[in-house]
Amino acid sequence: MSGIRPVANGLRTDHPFPGLPFINDERLPLDNPDAIERTGRNQGEGLWGRTDSLRGGGWVAFTTETKNRAYAWAVHQHPTYGRTVLLICDQDMSDLHYEWMFGRNGFLYRHGGYWWDGAAWHRPSQVVDRAYEGYDARPVEDAVTVTAADLLARPGEPGNARIMKIADFTAPEEPLPHWRDHLALWAASRQPGSLPLDQCVIDLRAPELEPARLVDRTGLAQIAGLALDDLPHPKYSRSSLPVPQTETAEGPRWSRPVARDWAEEHRRAHGPQALLSGTTTFDSEQPLGLVADHNRLTKIICDSLEDADSPKRKGGLRRGRTTREESAAQLAWWPAVALSDDTDGLIPVAALRTTLVEAVIGGLAEDVDRAGKRNRAGVSLGDIRRDVVKLLDWYILREPGRTPVLFGEICLLARLRLGLEPRDVGDLLRRSLHLDSELDGETVDALLDLALPPSAQRDEDR
Repeated sequence: MSGIRPVANGLRTDHPFPGLPFINDERLPLDNPDAIERTGRNQGEGLWGRTDSLRGGGWVAFTTETKNRAYAWAVHQHPTYGRTVLLICDQDMSDLHYEWMFGRNGFLYRHGGYWWDGAAWHRPSQVVDRAYEGYDARPVEDAVTVTAADLLARPGEPGNARIMKIADFTAPEEPLPHWRDHLALWAASRQPGSLPLDQCVIDLRAPELEPARLVDRTGLAQIAGLALDDLPHPKYSRSSLPVPQTETAEGPRWSRPVARDWAEEHRRAHGPQALLSGTTTFDSEQPLGLVADHNRLTKIICDSLEDADSPKRKGGLRRGRTTREESAAQLAWWPAVALSDDTDGLIPVAALRTTLVEAVIGGLAEDVDRAGKRNRAGVSLGDIRRDVVKLLDWYILREPGRTPVLFGEICLLARLRLGLEPRDVGDLLRRSLHLDSELDGETVDALLDLALPPSAQRDEDR
């Protein structure tokens, strides 16, 4: 939902989105999710509808608006916190369905993805925690929930507002002026038994969201430690940037915590690749393992061309245009690539990765089983075997960009299969790599700080 902006509120919503108009939703059967689904589902080309039950109770329902097919209705019914009725662009239906059903990020979204789950406000979901197959939930400091009662403590003028009709509706490009008047009209339209106004959530306030504290692209680049030219440009790579908390005439603005979270995930995604990269003889940056393989094969091939000075060999080497070493480098490059190319390489890298994961999990399972047989409450995790660490080295030196996924899957399976805490598994990986890895200790620590899931990091490492 962080990238989805609703275009209007349904009149019978309990949680109006600030700045948006209210639309008469009387045709929507809000007490019957199946009927909402049937409104659009299979009713004609370009029409769709869907409903699903929520795991904690309640349901969600969606339907294309038949009288204005550019839009769709989205309804979230919570067993405790009432209903949310939004009008969204029709093409956003599946994305919002996914967020409400599987996103694990609440059901109310404000300020570019800040979310509320009924208990607390959290920052937009950005930092992946693969040990939990989701995002690390990060609470907003000093967040204050703003309710309809709060905003209407200073009454609006409902006579200055109107409820819009769906048939001729066009989404406004800017927030409505004097929105408090529209909120007052909504409040006057509430039916008996509706959620009390002091439980109708409108917005949140927090120090980090104050306009003066927001940062622009220059500030985002500084927080991420990137040159401004290396930062994705919103005009061409919008999806690569965090969703802004607000848009200004000068461009997007982000809160500092959102910028820091984005920078953290950016480092996790790109840091291992940069950390474990080297320069080839062609002056290109490649994984250290690939560079080492290329250099080794270059020497092997170069040694095999000792007779290059013979007239026959000179002709084969295009005398006067290249050297023996350059020829060897050219000849060695593709064999080196083949060593770590999973599509048609000399070594099945994906199969090796699966084997590595299962090898580590197998060792952990032995520790858990041993503790069970001895009736111990806690599990003492033994070091990962030296040969397994050696293969871990080989893999991460050739696939550094996939290291977070590798470590994340190890932590995930250890948690799901064996009930081990990701933090304990992270400690084991760190200890074992320090003992037996070819990498120096400083590099090991830097890599694990980048590649371990947040839940597998110690507090002092986060």
